[in-house]
Amino acid sequence: MPDTLRPLTKEEHLLLKLKERELAALLEITQAINGEPNDENLYKIFQFTLLGQLGVRQLAVYVAEDKQWRCAVAFGPGMPDFRGITLPEQLQRFPPEHPVDVADLELGRPWDFFATVMPVRQSEQLLGLVFIGPLHQNYTSSLEARREAVTFIDSLSQILLGAVSSRRLVRQQVQAAAVRKEIEIAQEVQAMLFPSKLPNDQHVAVHATYVPHTAVGGDFYDVVPIDKNRFLFCAADVSGKGVGASLLMSNFQAGLRTLLRQQADLATVVSELNNLIFRNSGGDRFITAFFGEYDRTTRELRYVNAGHNDPMLLPDLGCGPVQLLKDGTIMLGVMDELPMLKVGSVQVAAHSMLLCYTDGLTEVFDAHHEEFGEAGVLETLQTNRYLPLPKLHDELLRRIEAFNANGNHFADDITILSCRFR
Repeated sequence: MPDTLRPLTKEEHLLLKLKERELAALLEITQAINGEPNDENLYKIFQFTLLGQLGVRQLAVYVAEDKQWRCAVAFGPGMPDFRGITLPEQLQRFPPEHPVDVADLELGRPWDFFATVMPVRQSEQLLGLVFIGPLHQNYTSSLEARREAVTFIDSLSQILLGAVSSRRLVRQQVQAAAVRKEIEIAQEVQAMLFPSKLPNDQHVAVHATYVPHTAVGGDFYDVVPIDKNRFLFCAADVSGKGVGASLLMSNFQAGLRTLLRQQADLATVVSELNNLIFRNSGGDRFITAFFGEYDRTTRELRYVNAGHNDPMLLPDLGCGPVQLLKDGTIMLGVMDELPMLKVGSVQVAAHSMLLCYTDGLTEVFDAHHEEFGEAGVLETLQTNRYLPLPKLHDELLRRIEAFNANGNHFADDITILSCRFR
């Protein structure tokens, strides 16, 4: 006589139905993950899966992101919105090692909506805490069924939060790669902006030093020959950093050189550059700059200071006080038209020296919050004025490093552009 299958007991039948629902829930979650929706949609699918397949009527999922806890999803009849409720301090500091009854934690309201809290880990890293309410009666009819349901929800939570964590890691890696590429592009753009050769002849010697604060700074300098007797030099500081600042500086330099090729006078150069910067940035960025135009034959220096640090013109020792070159206008790019513009002019005596710089050289503070300032720069110049220009720049940097409370970690880019008139 052939064998016959014995009928399932009620408990076995419930466990079989539970397995069928678990399989359906697992299929829904894996399909959702493979479908690559955003994280918030994944949490919603998780919510509907637990409700529809496993009868979970109260749920809150707290996730740990960048050392901060937030409620990613919560639902349940009569429950407050847990997305606005902070995870209890005791759970942040001492999360459970395994699923535990919420009642045993004595959290009080509103946490008494939930029956169980489950930690979700991946490779010893805590990804989140999942709170669930009382299970449907089909899954509480026996201790074995209840344990099966809790274990499966724990496994499903690990799959979900593990996928969300992995996707977040991939996004972070992509963003980091994008930032690295942005820095690489900006560095290449910035390197192309600086002149490869500076004047050094019987009339004048020019030297420049640039120390970026970050991988890509916002400072700029240029020296452009106009004709056999005249050249223009410029030191500038653009607001902001990165590719945006580098591209704006690139436009600034291209505009400057185009205007000089067109034989535009200094006032026109500054006005047109202001208009260019305003059009390109819409007033969101600005540039402070100093423009100097030197004539070797007449020894006249014509200049415009556009909201920049005042350059220092030091005559030969015993030939008069230092001059601060202040004439000019406001910073460029703030308004479509400059409200006022004055071109300054000074006769440069033999053996004078001019120092242009950006604010990174002066805005250096010691342990008592005293600023190195313009006074510190001037004192260094007066005691070292006859050093070769490269050594003078080195001495300025050595002085501010010794003065700085943070040593050689400066708060801003530093640009030094100096001219020695023979």
